[in-house]
Amino acid sequence: MIEKRFNCWEFKKCRRVYGAAMDGSYGICPAYVEKRLNGINGGRNGGRSCWTIPGTMCNDKIQGSFSFKIRGCVSCDFYRLVKREEGDGMIANQQILNIIGNN
Repeated sequence: MIEKRFNCWEFKKCRRVYGAAMDGSYGICPAYVEKRLNGINGGRNGGRSCWTIPGTMCNDKIQGSFSFKIRGCVSCDFYRLVKREEGDGMIANQQILNIIGNN
């Protein structure tokens, strides 16, 4: 049996997704709608590569680009979970950035 892989919004219980009681001011999370990354690291849209996507939320703040946020992301419990679950099969950050054209 394949174990369920959580997307960031599920793991973090994010309210920036369709159908959630959103705060209102932040809008839909870009990881939730980033279709180019669908399937990356076994996630839906950008749900398992959120650290590469600008505009995601962390510690109640909208985050900037990959180069500015990655230092915080590598200590994130969700990032560490994905890294542990994917192991050697985890898609490299540069490969993900090339897909979304954000390098």
